[in-house]
Amino acid sequence: MTQNRRFGRFAVAAAALVVLPLAACGDDNGESSGGDTAAADSPLADADLSGVSLSVGSKDFDEQLILGNMLADAFEAAGADVDRKINLGGTNVARAALLSGEIDSYAEYNGTGWTEHLKQEDPSSDGEELTEKVRQMDLEKNDIVWVGRAPFNNTYGFATGPDLTEKNGGAFDFDSMAAYLKKNPDAKVCMESEFPSRSDGLVLFEEATGYTIPKSQQEIQDTGIIYTETQKGNCDFGEVFTTDGRISELDLSVVDDGGAMIIYNISINVRKDVYDEAPEAFDTIADAVLGSLDQETMTALNEQVSAEGEDPADVAKQHLVDAGLIDG
Repeated sequence: MTQNRRFGRFAVAAAALVVLPLAACGDDNGESSGGDTAAADSPLADADLSGVSLSVGSKDFDEQLILGNMLADAFEAAGADVDRKINLGGTNVARAALLSGEIDSYAEYNGTGWTEHLKQEDPSSDGEELTEKVRQMDLEKNDIVWVGRAPFNNTYGFATGPDLTEKNGGAFDFDSMAAYLKKNPDAKVCMESEFPSRSDGLVLFEEATGYTIPKSQQEIQDTGIIYTETQKGNCDFGEVFTTDGRISELDLSVVDDGGAMIIYNISINVRKDVYDEAPEAFDTIADAVLGSLDQETMTALNEQVSAEGEDPADVAKQHLVDAGLIDG
């Protein structure tokens, strides 16, 4: 999946222009899908969004397509009238749509909120603390409410293919990765074009290890190619997103970052005027839905879409059924 778009640094002005014809962007734009029913013993049965109308959006990569549909399904099960505007575009497009009122809700990452939307530095390495800081600042500045927090962390990372992992006797950590690169000057670290210059990218590895990867060891590739080239061994280390379904599909092993990389946990973003219509219901939905998404679960859901070709809407709905949140 093209998760590099998650943090795409589009010009703000360009994002605003893209939002104008929003009615043509979303997969299901302007359509309210059939409502789901909360399972009788589900927390969603106690969440009442009757009389609430809202538009739910998402960014344009697999994980976001799943999450956008999942939120829409959950809101509908609680009685809301939902207009789906899934697959809007990159990060700035979705954010601009939320701020302008073109959509009322979508799923956003705390690390993105802190560094991209609020333009802050030195994010906390504690996911709960980071989310709380983002929640307070975004509410005060923009009337955006951050509701709940999922335990999974879709951050940047590196991975190795099965052969190198076996040769190493198991997964690398940042220090052993740096040692390997020092010892093997012909080794290749494959990255997409933005990663070496991003404030949340390569620099965090170099700061953590004290090893600056020379240009001769850097190879710039498209995100999708990196996974397969790493699996084949053509890349000793490849840049990945840590909940990408291709990691397990291709038997890649993620390098342990020791907490060096920025955290990216999901919260539900809701415009304050909409949230205030039923705050307890939104809180209940967030706790139930986001609480069901740990690292293993989100990675498996992504794999169903990116590796197995399943429809994100079907994957989202089936997860809610399997989690006992809505009726099948």
